[in-house]
Amino acid sequence: MSQQQSYSWEEDDFQLPYGVEKCGHKQPNCGRTYVMYHGTTRTNATAIQRNGFKQSEDGMLGRGVYLSRDLKKASRYPFNTPDSERVVFRVKVNVGNVIKINYQGHPRQNNWHKRRYGEVFDTAWCPPDCGMTKSGLEEDCVWDPNRIKIDRCIAPTPAPLMQGPTVAEAPGSMAEAPGAMMIMGIGIILLFLYSIFA
Repeated sequence: MSQQQSYSWEEDDFQLPYGVEKCGHKQPNCGRTYVMYHGTTRTNATAIQRNGFKQSEDGMLGRGVYLSRDLKKASRYPFNTPDSERVVFRVKVNVGNVIKINYQGHPRQNNWHKRRYGEVFDTAWCPPDCGMTKSGLEEDCVWDPNRIKIDRCIAPTPAPLMQGPTVAEAPGSMAEAPGAMMIMGIGIILLFLYSIFA
């Protein structure tokens, strides 16, 4: 029986570049530079490194470059692409003027960068757990790709495949006798109760 390769997305603790902040879940402060992440395919990563970021034509927050301050969120993109074909850019972003878009149908959801609708914003921020994303993770959309500087590229780490039979496959294992597992569990519970009430 063959096993499918699994991957983990991890980043070692790192020292932030000079003048850059890690922000967590608070709204980004206007004019500051933050570490963010952008998930893409290996093929697109080569083009981004050569030509820079390009705006997505549309998305939940309209046109712009989609990023997140959450590596977990960025590592899921693009959907329907195997982990082995994905990479995540860790970038430095000068967010400029930031607007919080925290519900579907927000009057500035798709026009936050257009002067004719009022104040012009450089970044739209969707906070975590506001109901706008299925994952509940935060998302940012940056209008001008020149505000984004690549810091490094992160590839997923293949998780080691288990060698030999698993517990369920090992001959003579408890998995072959599920009744024995249940009896052992009941015995442990009875011993625990006896020690309390004796």
